Amino acid sequence: MAERSTAAVDVADNSGDEPLTAQADQSTADGVAKNRERDTDTDEAQGSGGTEGPGKASPPELHSGHKLARRYRLEECVTRLDGFSSWRAVDEKLRRAVGVHILPADHTRARSVLAAARSSALLGDPRFVQVLDAVEENDLVYVVHEWLPDATELTTLLAPGPLEVYEAYQMVTQVSAAMAAAHREGLAHLRLNPNAVLRTSSGQWRIRGLAVNAALRGISSDTPQRTDTEAIGALLYAALTQRWPYESDAYGLSGLPKDVGLIAPDQVRAGVHRGLSELTMRALANNGATASRHESACTTPEELVKAVGEMPRIRPPEPSFTAPPDYQRTTYQQGTYGRQSQHPGATQPVPTPPAPLQSRTGKALKWAVSALLIAALGLGSWQLADALMDQGGKSEDTNQTQTTEDDDKGQAKPVSKPIAIQGVRDFDPLGSDGSENPRDIDKIYDTAPDTYWQTSFYTSSDFGRLKSGVGVILDLGKVQQVGKVTITFVGDTSVELRAASGDTGSEPTTLESYAKVAEGSGSSVTLKPGQTTKTRYLLVWLTDLPRQADDGQFRGRIMDVKVNS
Repeated sequence: MAERSTAAVDVADNSGDEPLTAQADQSTADGVAKNRERDTDTDEAQGSGGTEGPGKASPPELHSGHKLARRYRLEECVTRLDGFSSWRAVDEKLRRAVGVHILPADHTRARSVLAAARSSALLGDPRFVQVLDAVEENDLVYVVHEWLPDATELTTLLAPGPLEVYEAYQMVTQVSAAMAAAHREGLAHLRLNPNAVLRTSSGQWRIRGLAVNAALRGISSDTPQRTDTEAIGALLYAALTQRWPYESDAYGLSGLPKDVGLIAPDQVRAGVHRGLSELTMRALANNGATASRHESACTTPEELVKAVGEMPRIRPPEPSFTAPPDYQRTTYQQGTYGRQSQHPGATQPVPTPPAPLQSRTGKALKWAVSALLIAALGLGSWQLADALMDQGGKSEDTNQTQTTEDDDKGQAKPVSKPIAIQGVRDFDPLGSDGSENPRDIDKIYDTAPDTYWQTSFYTSSDFGRLKSGVGVILDLGKVQQVGKVTITFVGDTSVELRAASGDTGSEPTTLESYAKVAEGSGSSVTLKPGQTTKTRYLLVWLTDLPRQADDGQFRGRIMDVKVNS
């Protein structure tokens, strides 16, 4: 696909090499009822796409109550800039709130706005605020789009502080996936900023102004994918630090200190998730940033989606439950029901209990109950004594039997003991680069329950038919007898346990140097060698991968490995 975007059709190119995300202006309001747009009269263009000068046509003289197409009643003007205006309106036919952009038909950007709106409407992706209509009539061009009264701008969400780690992870995951889908259809945003990203009441993230916002401002770019990718990096930077990753203040956020350059989010604020911080720098590497682990920069939303998928999944926080209040017994006042009420404070008389049975029948019942109790006690004592005698006899027989058996069997079998893993290394002898995600390799034997090492992703469970497997090598420190190896996976995984020869002096580097001693499959697999195995180096060799639920990719994930003698 050509890098040239169709987001802003018929818009003149503009000079400049810096990214668009450095702009400190605001986006056109695209449908949040309680977050009115805060546009200025001019755009501070610092990006690769500048703004075209406004057309000579003056904005239409419209007012609240005006109707378009005898259907859309204008309610409130939220933006008036560069010859166009944006309104909150009501669709009287469907009885719902909508947003409307209006500009004169002879405006220099009218053609490009119509083309961008129609292209965006054809995408039909629910992760974007949808364009509902694009019309030219009565010397006006207007674009009708969704209005989301239950959504909140990222600008507003960041006002009290940075987002929680899980929220920031969800934001970058959903936004990058949505923009990757848009670019596959040849559409770019070019004005992706905190005002254009919304979170709905259900927790979903949506993007407004795809292609249309750039067309309204006359913005274009020769590298639209790179521009949008860096914009996503800036959004994640702001979500993690509550700072804008440029020197100028923008969107209610303070910029970085001057003359210090672009520093990683975990150096700006303590407690920032390290993986998200590195992902941010990979997206912002287009502006001269350097990733701390020297990963390659992400220059397209598709590459950013891949980078997010390779990260360990961030789990949502555990819900906090409030303990219910202690039960309090409610005292109800007994009614009088015709009885004479007592004076307040007067002592209530205690009713006298009825006298015990004193009649001839009552005495007979007492003697009968006493006789039954005496009989029951006698019977119980006899049974208890008999049981104790039987148990004493059996104990003597058991002691004799055990002594005889111990004499026959000799010494007991040795008890299985855990073997400490001294080191671990990724093993990919059949791959092109000989490496398989070594970054998180230590997580397979750490003490954290939710961490794991994962393979790269593949198109099928059999490694996309590229190779027969990948694995990890466990170094036990010295030659030891291995009784069993227990492996915990994320998802059902097929695995082989292979062992190097006990007389090997150094770690073998070929698959043939490890003999298969056991195999199995499942999410928790215990592998026991069929014969005595003494070795220093064990190979956990994955042969079939599960499809992971969080990203839909085929990849192996090892959460924990334990070795016992």
